Amino acid sequence: MNKLPQLFKSKVIIFIIQIALFSLFIFIFNYRASITFDADILQERSAIIQFFANYVIFSIEENGIFGIFFIFFSWTLISLFPIIIYKNYKKAWSMNLTTFFFPNFFFYVFYARYSQRNFDLVFSTYFLQTILLAFYIIGLSIGVSLILKNIFKEDQEIQVSNLKEVEAKAGSKCPYCGTEFDSIPKYCYKCSKEIHPDNNEVK
Repeated sequence: MNKLPQLFKSKVIIFIIQIALFSLFIFIFNYRASITFDADILQERSAIIQFFANYVIFSIEENGIFGIFFIFFSWTLISLFPIIIYKNYKKAWSMNLTTFFFPNFFFYVFYARYSQRNFDLVFSTYFLQTILLAFYIIGLSIGVSLILKNIFKEDQEIQVSNLKEVEAKAGSKCPYCGTEFDSIPKYCYKCSKEIHPDNNEVK
């Protein structure tokens, strides 16, 4: 039973879950980033570049506001997973940036290598999108993590307070010798007198 939480805290498992969820969103919403390629690029290579572009690129001219909404909404949802799992903003934004880095790296490497003319034309625009989205993910990870930390901290303080109240109510005192107990015993272990359960008086 203890292995399951540890399994979900693994960076590899979290990465797979995040990419799988994003792939599901792409399939459901039929999202396709608008990418132009050099005329001489092979179809297989353009398909690979397109695959990675769908995770990180939004084109206002082609997809309008939907492209921006889809990319930010999808990254928001998958970024919440490590935030909830770790409850630590450093681990959360580190994990989210790791996942974000993966499709970006392969997109830029393959696009620059196999479609360099078009890459040179749009690099500044795409790189600005990458920086903007990266800062958004960092801000989201830190902000939500700190909010959850404060919520859990308040819950823990309430639980501790309730436990102290229960502990105080459960205590008793021998009215004969003054010995204090954490519970309400029937007999005082010090003076051996019988204690009344209602008012702690000696019978």
